[in-house]
Amino acid sequence: MKKYIKKYVEIPSGEKIAYLEEGKGDKVLVLLHGNMSSSIHWTPLIEKLEHDYKIYAPDFRGLGDSSYNKPFDSLEELGEDIKAFCDKLAIKKAAFAGWSAGGGVVLYLAATYPKLVKQVLLVNSMSYRGYPVYKKDANGQVLLGQVYKSKEEMALDPVQVLPVQTAIEAKNYELMENVWNFAIYSAGRGPSPEDGHIYLTETLKQRCLIDVDWALANFNMSDKHNGYNPGNGLAAKVTCPIVSYWGEKDITVPSYMALENKEGFKQLEFVVIKDSGHSPIIDQTDFLAQSFKEHLK
Repeated sequence: MKKYIKKYVEIPSGEKIAYLEEGKGDKVLVLLHGNMSSSIHWTPLIEKLEHDYKIYAPDFRGLGDSSYNKPFDSLEELGEDIKAFCDKLAIKKAAFAGWSAGGGVVLYLAATYPKLVKQVLLVNSMSYRGYPVYKKDANGQVLLGQVYKSKEEMALDPVQVLPVQTAIEAKNYELMENVWNFAIYSAGRGPSPEDGHIYLTETLKQRCLIDVDWALANFNMSDKHNGYNPGNGLAAKVTCPIVSYWGEKDITVPSYMALENKEGFKQLEFVVIKDSGHSPIIDQTDFLAQSFKEHLK
């Protein structure tokens, strides 16, 4: 991996957003990463696309090298950060790609700021109906449909939340590496050890894991109840083209979530990526880059 240098811009809320700015040209592409990651996790794709597009890849508040002055409760708040970021950099219209949790933020932006978002590319995205975190029994098994009532209660979740939060706070590199190898690189591919170290170092910078998990569970752009809330119906306002990529060996975003997005947006083109887990950015870089180019023409 070549060395990437982050830039910084302060938005009106007082948060300082770290970001990568690469490439050149009139075609603008904004890349939004997922939970437990940062802009650096996009770099394999950036290397393939920077000769054709002007690329911006910001770190969300509380992740990577962006500031974390104020906690948040929703992906919508992160979306407003990105809108302010775009305003500050005079990005008036762009294609937006969102990986995992970043896909939810992109969909919110497309519904709320249609003049800004001309096209959506979802990469192993969460569902537009949210990403549930259900209670667990004494054996760590999911109690389907039983939801947490507060962030503080969710923070004690013994499977999805507390172990990851503990690893981040302790800067436990080995444990986090095991988490990524199991949950993200489930196709058995993954990055080189050198690049993997860079990605995990970025992951361990996160300060807002519980905020993100709470926001994921409460996100709901549909008009159906998702267990946490009844939904705001914003999905109906997304009119731009959508391409949704899903790695067939993804265990983090199961197939039903990918299919929910397919059912929720009639204009959505669904692309299954062979031999890929949750990160086709790593597992199938060349395929993803070529497909991006074809759909962004």
